[in-house]
Amino acid sequence: MTPGTLLQQITDYANRANPYPFYAELRKTPVARQDDGSYLVGGYYQVRSLLHDPRISSDARNLVGQDGRGLQVEEEAGVPPSMLRLDPPEHDRLRRMAMRPFGPPHTPRRVHEMRGELAQIVSGMIDDFQGKDQVDLVDHFAYPFPVTVICRLLGVPREDEPRFHVWADTIVAGADPTAGEDYAERQRAMHQARIELGRYLAGLAEDHRHSPGDDLLSGLVTDHGPDGQMSTIELMSTSIVLLIAGHETTVNLITNGMLTLLRYPEHLERLVKEPDIAVPMIEELLRYEPPVHLAPPRVTLADIDIAGTVVPKNSTLWLGLASGNRDPRRFDDPDRFDPDRRDIQHLAFGSGIHSCFGAPLARLEAQLALTELARRLTNPRLVADPPPYRPNPLLRGPRHLEVAFDGVRS
Repeated sequence: MTPGTLLQQITDYANRANPYPFYAELRKTPVARQDDGSYLVGGYYQVRSLLHDPRISSDARNLVGQDGRGLQVEEEAGVPPSMLRLDPPEHDRLRRMAMRPFGPPHTPRRVHEMRGELAQIVSGMIDDFQGKDQVDLVDHFAYPFPVTVICRLLGVPREDEPRFHVWADTIVAGADPTAGEDYAERQRAMHQARIELGRYLAGLAEDHRHSPGDDLLSGLVTDHGPDGQMSTIELMSTSIVLLIAGHETTVNLITNGMLTLLRYPEHLERLVKEPDIAVPMIEELLRYEPPVHLAPPRVTLADIDIAGTVVPKNSTLWLGLASGNRDPRRFDDPDRFDPDRRDIQHLAFGSGIHSCFGAPLARLEAQLALTELARRLTNPRLVADPPPYRPNPLLRGPRHLEVAFDGVRS
C-alpha cells in the first residue's frame, strides 16, 4: 500500500467491512496525491476547513474527464444538476427556496410535527415482524422506512406510495454498481425511472398548486419568497435529491447504528432502559459509523495549500468524512464507541454551504427507529458479522442485515 493507492484501497469492495486502517494511514499524510492525479484529504481540521472553502467547487460541470462510475451520490439524468452539485449563487438560491417550507426560520416545526406519524410508521413496520424469528432489517425496515417518510413529507397520496417505492428502488440501485451486472442497462433503467418520477412529481406539483395542503410540495409551489418560485424542472430536481440523498443517509444510519448496537449489547440494553440516551447515542453513531464516507468529488478553483501540500488548480479533491470523524487530533480514543462522549462535532452531515439540510429529519428517524427496535425485539442478535455491504464506496452501509430474535414485544 502506498499513499497514491489509498483511494483505490478505500473504495475496494474487499475492504468495505473495515476501511478504517486505510483512513489511519491517510491521516499520517494527511493529504495524499493519488496515482490518478486526484488528491485525498483525511484530517478532521483539513476536511472541515475545505468544506467551507469557496475555492473548492461542487459544480458537476467542473468534473471534466471524470469517470466516477459508482463514485457519485447521484447521476443526473433528464434533469439539471441539483443543489448538491452546484456552487453559489445558483446553489444558494435553490437551497433558500427548498428550506423555506422545510425548516427554520420560516417553518420551524415541520420536522417536530412529523414525530407522531413517524412513530406510527415505525411501530407498524415492527408489528409486521410478529410470527417471525429472523428478518433482514435492510429490506424489511431500514430501506422502505425513509421512502415512506419522504412520500408523506412531499404529500404523495397513500395509494401512489407503492409506485413511488418502485421508482426509488430503481434510482437508488443505480448508485450501487454490482459486479457482473450490465452497467449500461442499470443506468438506462435509472434514467427511465427518473423520467417517470419527474413526470409524476410535475403532475403532483400542479395538483398541489391548485389544492395546496400542509406538505412540503405544496409549500414549494405556493411560496412567494424573495427568490421567487422554483421552476417545474427545479422542483423535480430538488424533489429527486430529497429522495436520493435523504433516503440513502437514513438507510445507512439506521443499519450501521443497529449493527453497532448489536456488537455492543450493553449499549443496546441501555437504550431500552434509558430512551433519552438516543439523542447523544445517534450523534456518536454518526461519528463512529457515518452513512457517507467520502464527500462527492470537488474541484479546486485555484492552487490551495493544504497542510503543506500545494494542490494545483483544477484538481479533483476527495474529502474523507469518515476519516476525519476518527482523527485522534480531534477525538480522544476515536476508535471507541462511546455514547457518553462530549463535544461530538462530527462531519457525518458535511459542513458549510452543502451541509445536509435534511439532517434533523434523519436524526429523528434514526432515534425513533433504533429506540423501538431495541425496546420491542427480544434478544436480538446478528446472524452474520460482518454482514454483506453495499457496493457503493461513498455511501457505506450493509446491503443486508439479518437479525434473529426470540419474539416481538407489544
